[in-house]
Amino acid sequence: MSIRIRNETLSDVAAIEALIAAAFLDARHASHTEQFIVNALRDAGQLSISLVAEDDGEIVGHVAVSPVSISDGTEGWYGLGPIAVMPGRQGQGIGSELMRRALDELRGLDAAGCVVLGEPSYYARFGFKAEPGLVLPDVPPEYFQAVCFRGPMPAGIVRYHEAFEVRS
Repeated sequence: MSIRIRNETLSDVAAIEALIAAAFLDARHASHTEQFIVNALRDAGQLSISLVAEDDGEIVGHVAVSPVSISDGTEGWYGLGPIAVMPGRQGQGIGSELMRRALDELRGLDAAGCVVLGEPSYYARFGFKAEPGLVLPDVPPEYFQAVCFRGPMPAGIVRYHEAFEVRS
């Protein structure tokens, strides 16, 4: 296995869509619109980072990062997700490689920090933790986590781009 992480290209869009749909097909807590969210972010020019994991010419993983707003006015924060790995390739470290690279890219953009909605035990290994001052409405607080790269930790309600409300 020789995984290469790279930026998405226009010719990757259909493969990314199929990968995300497959990765979230049986996910209990998924909206099953994740592939549409990524397309809507791309169409809106809000896909700040879009990386694919490629193995022998096949796209086996993808991660999206987009700006978020925080009600206290703090700027420079992003939301990571969705992140997807082909079902037959999960558990091989591909998601971890995508995570590390996305966070490195954010630091390169001089981002202030990043939020993620997901399994606390998984994201903790990348420095994420629940922050009582950051709130994503209608989500159990332990599943909404943040990592701060610079400056103080903000406090407020976090809003993702309206693309996260797309249904198809």
